[in-house]
Amino acid sequence: MFVDKAKIYVRSGKGGDGHVSFRRELFVPAGGPNGGDGGKGGDVIFVVDKGLNTLSDFRHIRKYAAGDGQPGGKNRCHGSDGEDIVIKVPEGTIIKEAETGLVIADMSGENDRMILLKGGRGGKGNQHYATATMQAPKYAQPGQPAKELTLLLELKVIADVGLVGFPNVGKSTFLSRVTNARPKIANYHFTTLNPNLGVVDLDGAEGFVIADIPGIIEGASEGVGLGHEFLRHIERTRVLVHIVDAAGVEGRDPIDDIRKIQSELKAYDPELLDRPQVIAANKIDALYDGADDDAITLLKEAFEPEGIEVYPISAVSGAGVKPLLYAISRLLKETEREPVVFEREYFPEEEEETLPYTVSKAEDEENVYLVEGPRIERMLGYTNLESEKGFDFFQKFMKDNGILDELEALGIKDGDTVRIYYHEFDYYK
Repeated sequence: MFVDKAKIYVRSGKGGDGHVSFRRELFVPAGGPNGGDGGKGGDVIFVVDKGLNTLSDFRHIRKYAAGDGQPGGKNRCHGSDGEDIVIKVPEGTIIKEAETGLVIADMSGENDRMILLKGGRGGKGNQHYATATMQAPKYAQPGQPAKELTLLLELKVIADVGLVGFPNVGKSTFLSRVTNARPKIANYHFTTLNPNLGVVDLDGAEGFVIADIPGIIEGASEGVGLGHEFLRHIERTRVLVHIVDAAGVEGRDPIDDIRKIQSELKAYDPELLDRPQVIAANKIDALYDGADDDAITLLKEAFEPEGIEVYPISAVSGAGVKPLLYAISRLLKETEREPVVFEREYFPEEEEETLPYTVSKAEDEENVYLVEGPRIERMLGYTNLESEKGFDFFQKFMKDNGILDELEALGIKDGDTVRIYYHEFDYYK
């Protein structure tokens, strides 16, 4: 089964903790600190694999974690770095933050490799904290924590031309006629379940990539059936080709079909109708004598005043196909060649830097102030408040981030209590 959407969880590696140790050698009764640094955590890396064309692998594996960095050792031994995890996706995959739906990356064009989450930095061993006044530090820096995200992956196929139309109008037959694609073809009254891509080669003109977008039904723009799953594949195409059953083999009105398709495209994204369109009036081989001109004339009268050309074809026999392909090539040449690339809207690395915190006065306790939030909790995770150096860092963090200013704005006085999770401090200015 074709899968073009998946939800996965990714986690980078935690940095290894620094080590606390001292030289212990014969005749060296007071050896100095020699604790080694922790290793760096592994990164989460996405790469484009052009051999893939679906997201089906993510149906079976939904959690991806890089390796953690190893802790440092004695004798200045550095912990080994965690192993990166490389996640392969098809070209055209959009990576979004699951909760907000904001785009993190569009894996297309030149963006074929991206470090999505960096592993945590390894902590420094106690050898780095020796000073003239503290020659035997018993403190080592913890490694930075892992970063994690829940992601929504969406595949939007990359093609120059999109074939659109109702089910069973001959799109798959047309694609197999003009390209090297070999979609499954049968007289189904339901739609193909996956977009098929093929390359059109033309003598004396530039070739192009064409996609058979699965049959669209009424209400597709509202998610009826597999509407959104199919419509998203049209977003990158530069030219739209309407395939209609000009012969009305199944009693369909080709003009009404095109109007309905246009309505669904407009409801999904109004800009889609600004792209060049052309009509392939298919199944002319099934028209009885005298009806050929009538059906094609009606289509031309309805759409050519709008600048949409009509080409009668037979996808089965190949009649009229070449003029249509050259017309499509001409439209592509006249159309902006810049591919549709979705702009980045979510930056995990910036999110980390702007983690919020709150400063408030305790409601049920007098002269007690609370400081909480992810950024504060994260800072406590890598700071040893029992050491002089760690406490100095903590005080500087509180000042530099405006927390002390906020406490004073709330009316804190000397001797009042500041509670930060499981730590309590007396405030003195």
